[in-house]
Amino acid sequence: MAHRPPYLADYAFNWETFDVVCSGKSSLDATNYLTELHDKHQVANFLYGYGFDISDPIESAELFGICQEAIQFIKRYFLREGNPEGLDLKVPHYLFSITNISELFLAATGHSSAKLKTEEQLWAGVVLKVMHTLLHTDKDLRYRYYSTIQQQIFDRFYKFIHRDEENRLFLKNETGTSIPLYDFQTKAKKTRDSIVIKLLHKQENVAEELFDRIGVRIITYNKLDALRVIRFLHRNHVIIINNIKPSRSQNTLVDLRLLRRRIYSLYKEAIRDQYAEETFYQRLNALIDDCGPHRGLQENRHTLDEYRAIHFTGRQLIKYRNPFMASFNEVRKQALKDKENPVSQALLHLDTSAISRDVRFFYPFEVQITDYESHLKNTQGEASHVEYKKSQLKSAMKRIFRPIIELNGLRVEN
Repeated sequence: MAHRPPYLADYAFNWETFDVVCSGKSSLDATNYLTELHDKHQVANFLYGYGFDISDPIESAELFGICQEAIQFIKRYFLREGNPEGLDLKVPHYLFSITNISELFLAATGHSSAKLKTEEQLWAGVVLKVMHTLLHTDKDLRYRYYSTIQQQIFDRFYKFIHRDEENRLFLKNETGTSIPLYDFQTKAKKTRDSIVIKLLHKQENVAEELFDRIGVRIITYNKLDALRVIRFLHRNHVIIINNIKPSRSQNTLVDLRLLRRRIYSLYKEAIRDQYAEETFYQRLNALIDDCGPHRGLQENRHTLDEYRAIHFTGRQLIKYRNPFMASFNEVRKQALKDKENPVSQALLHLDTSAISRDVRFFYPFEVQITDYESHLKNTQGEASHVEYKKSQLKSAMKRIFRPIIELNGLRVEN
């Protein structure tokens, strides 16, 4: 048998690593990119690069806690003991006996000192993927500013929301433009579990890529007014076109290309026959009804075919003023009055240059616009939010458990 040159080890490529780095594959869909971790020292180096120093007892304990939380999350959402539609599987007992996070990594890479079955190794990989997602959810720096973000984004819309004496709702500005609304809704804050499930089925498995933590839904009485709402938001600078994320825009409400081809004939008729505005409004409304719905490209594969709305994602520059600095300055003023006091001297010599007085960053928000008839259909039957969430959860479950599902030959309904 020919001798294997030792240098070949330096040219043994992990093709799955290349798939993640170069070809857009998600680490959640990878199975062997960690196989080069052979011992606890290599695991420690990997985690240090990830951002955790496990020689620090506090950071090591944090990771161990996240591991336990990941196991409970899996039991609650992906297994039958917590979800009737979950997998008929049990968490292997050895996972509960792990006391050092390095052991979990070595189990997942097949280098554990314990004699583990293939399925047990795959389970370790599942737990690591959920841990990764929990960490990205918790470590999103902007999350601490959520209440400020929410207020600044919603206030931009609330400025133009009005009710008349009969409690009818309108989108209205100072120049007199007024659009009747059936409803204006703001999206409640997503729960942590909901964020984790969403991240587990997204190609971009990082919290920064969630664009719908803050959102509004505007429901008009007809599709014409839905289009007028977009025009209103743009002209009153509630949305800034430059800050729209193009890949997040979807339209299943009106076929705009068809409308664009046909509307000019109506303009000519209005000029020729001198239509009153009410007549033109009714004719245009009928034309728009005849130009929809438009299926468009569904960026979100969990959005059902029956769903009818216009979606887009904007970004707003958030301005956060650190309340600590205002309080500190007041205390400092008091210290200046008593400079001989040792506490005052220490306070006056504090270096606060590293403390941010103001933080400014762009934050995404989602806008959904639909008409009343479409809204009723969207909230009934297959297009309901419950069905949407079930589809999302099942997708996440199948994604991270795929190797175990295939190993056991399990059947999972779509």
